[in-house]
Amino acid sequence: MSLPINNISLTIIPSSTTSTTLPAAPFRPPPPTPSEHSTLEISRRRTTVVLVSFITAPLLLTVSSPPAASAFSLGISGPKDWLKEQKKKSSRYLLAPIDASRNSLRSAYLLLTKGETEFGENDLEEVRKLITSAARDCVVQDRNAFVAFQANTGVEVCTFRLILKNAASLLGDKDPIKLEAEAKLTDMLRSLASLSDITNEISAPVSDNRQKVASALTDALYSLDNFEQGIKDCLEI
Repeated sequence: MSLPINNISLTIIPSSTTSTTLPAAPFRPPPPTPSEHSTLEISRRRTTVVLVSFITAPLLLTVSSPPAASAFSLGISGPKDWLKEQKKKSSRYLLAPIDASRNSLRSAYLLLTKGETEFGENDLEEVRKLITSAARDCVVQDRNAFVAFQANTGVEVCTFRLILKNAASLLGDKDPIKLEAEAKLTDMLRSLASLSDITNEISAPVSDNRQKVASALTDALYSLDNFEQGIKDCLEI
């Protein structure tokens, strides 16, 4: 097409080129939704990581920390030694009933050694009471009704057995020191039972009868001293 401009003819030639079309963006499908299985797998892995961290942390502390004292590393020797020392410190309270029984037996012996004219029925009854007290509920026939009822229900009422149980609580059942103390206890209980039988059989405070009781008293005192030594051996004092 020609256009006259100032007597100059201009010819406009239409362009044969076409407009360039921009290429479309490539199609990207949306990310797949995680399945239930994959979700559980991720959760399981996270749980595993947490558990491993809980397990590994103490192990690292154990490796990095210095070893504990040998007394506590074994788990028993430390507390056992401490308990042993506590038993030693309180030994006088544990041995007090033995000492009281010894005093009772000695008092009974002094009564028995009175002169012929001084010893009477009341003295004989007092001797019986002292011997019963010295036995500490360990002689069955001398127990009162309440103590006998307790014994029948399975309660240990013999003071000397309780003393040995306490003193030897840190020793093994086959420990020779404990076995020796148990043998001394058996011998002492036998002596006390024999003393009680002889005393209860006496019907008159005659010299011969008193001599039998005095002899049994001497044996009981000897066995009581042996038992006390057995307890001291258990306590290592």
